[in-house]
Amino acid sequence: MNIHEYQAKDLLRKFGVSVPRGGVGYTADEAVKVAEELGGPVWVVKSQIHAGGRGKAGGVKLAKSIEEVKKFSSEMIGSNLVTHQTGAEGKEVTRVYVEEGCDIERELYLGILVDRASSRITIMASTEGGMDIEEVAAASPEKILKLSVDPVTGLQAHHSRRIGYGLGLEAGQVRSCIRFLDGMYRAFTELDASVVEINPMVVTGDGDVVALDAKMNFDDNALFRHENIAELRDETEEDPTELEATKYDLNYVKLDGNIGCMVNGAGLAMATMDIIKYYGGEPANFLDVGGGATRDRVTAAFKLILSDPNVEALLVNIFGGIMRCDVIAEGVVAAAREVSLSVPLCVRLAGTNVELGKRILEESGLPIIAADDLADAAEKAVMAAKEAA
Repeated sequence: MNIHEYQAKDLLRKFGVSVPRGGVGYTADEAVKVAEELGGPVWVVKSQIHAGGRGKAGGVKLAKSIEEVKKFSSEMIGSNLVTHQTGAEGKEVTRVYVEEGCDIERELYLGILVDRASSRITIMASTEGGMDIEEVAAASPEKILKLSVDPVTGLQAHHSRRIGYGLGLEAGQVRSCIRFLDGMYRAFTELDASVVEINPMVVTGDGDVVALDAKMNFDDNALFRHENIAELRDETEEDPTELEATKYDLNYVKLDGNIGCMVNGAGLAMATMDIIKYYGGEPANFLDVGGGATRDRVTAAFKLILSDPNVEALLVNIFGGIMRCDVIAEGVVAAAREVSLSVPLCVRLAGTNVELGKRILEESGLPIIAADDLADAAEKAVMAAKEAA
């Protein structure tokens, strides 16, 4: 789960991370009120959307008067902001964050995430703050400092000192960095975050280390422990279909292709998408119905896939272990009849109750394309999509 910048800063502030003062406004008048309470002479007006690249897209403006705060806020709120992360459709700005100005001497990057290769919390830092870290990694990987934290000891002062001196900070600035990183690490671990990213982290003219921007993502599976975090969810920032999928505990991610996929198991779903690509097709989604899906859940999954107008064929690939093939078959038949199936449907079943599942599909009277194995299913689905296009 993602949250907005102002929400991330509110959380980090509670853990002792230094952030500029600011407030959120849903209207231009509310933004002006925040600016007046902060006092001038300079403010930063920031569009609040779940995407990076806001500054380059005109979503971050430096205001040198209250009049400019009102002007920029009026222009941003209700507008559609298009950045390199939103896609061409962009995202509507429903609120702005008004923040006090900051005397910036240097811009740095600091992030904490879980490194799957080492299975450890890892700190990433770079002197190239304010830039996309992916671009830095591609063009100048030597400028990225990585440090893994042993889960037994947790973050130690020597870790923070290594990061601080690695960023070229002076002694006083390193002490500020130690406090800053300690707060970040505690926020990451205590709130079950998956990412805490400060880009840029700035060194001010007074030598303080401050989070000028902040991004936090959280592990959805841990939200039951953090009701206060779950309440920060902004559903308007999420894909409506993916949001609907969460109501049925379905793992769904929309993609850009034209072959819908319904699979049980994340690994099998990835393999299914790979083999669709191998045969010259493009998957329209990732969808894992899980190992214990019910008929209703399968029906919901089927409807979600077909709600995408780009889908020109549908591939159901089920290996029945915990999930029985007859349950999948019943769900497929029920959903196909309910939505009046209008695209080719290719089904491959294997495992528990496979013969019963196949019989249910055969006796349904639906024009289902049967497949013997995964390769056969992918090839037939790709061919069907081309013929339907």
